[in-house]
Amino acid sequence: MIIAGIYSFNGGKKAVQFKHARELREIRQIIAAVDSASHKTKVSKEKTMPGKILYRPGSLNKAFREQFEARDWHKYKVPCQYPTKYYTRGYNARVSSRGAFREMDFIKNRLGVEVQFGKYAFMVYNVCAKMTIFHKMDMIDVGVEIVPVKAFADDMSTGVSYFEQFVWDLEHRGVADIDIPVVILGIAA
Repeated sequence: MIIAGIYSFNGGKKAVQFKHARELREIRQIIAAVDSASHKTKVSKEKTMPGKILYRPGSLNKAFREQFEARDWHKYKVPCQYPTKYYTRGYNARVSSRGAFREMDFIKNRLGVEVQFGKYAFMVYNVCAKMTIFHKMDMIDVGVEIVPVKAFADDMSTGVSYFEQFVWDLEHRGVADIDIPVVILGIAA
């Protein structure tokens, strides 16, 4: 695969290059090592593209996971304890936090990486919430979000978001004082 687009959110490109040049080289190697053609195996049953052969996001995620893990990147889970003190009087909630967690795909040397081939909301959540949470928990300083460009997403099931849409929204949203530096990498087959 190739990197087809790079977007620097809140100074992300400069921060990642300065603090994590070695890890960024590894990320580039990982992207290049994933053979997208071997993951184009899904026969579409969707009305808009019946019979079209599509990329399998789950299979692509597995290939990325194998490449990251081979280079000693690790997934991190943090347990969640959901508060119940905000419920209104008289509401008898049966809320269990057992098994609840938040997870970062990969972390190495305080650089967090998320690989996202899903719906748009997950891309926004990763950069504007999850990475901020992991930063506040003192696990990462900066982040990298890997997403498909539109031409690549067009060969996946409908609803998969893409780099161009994400960049447009981030530019129009602006940067908040809690946002951390993140570089968004748009990838293509």
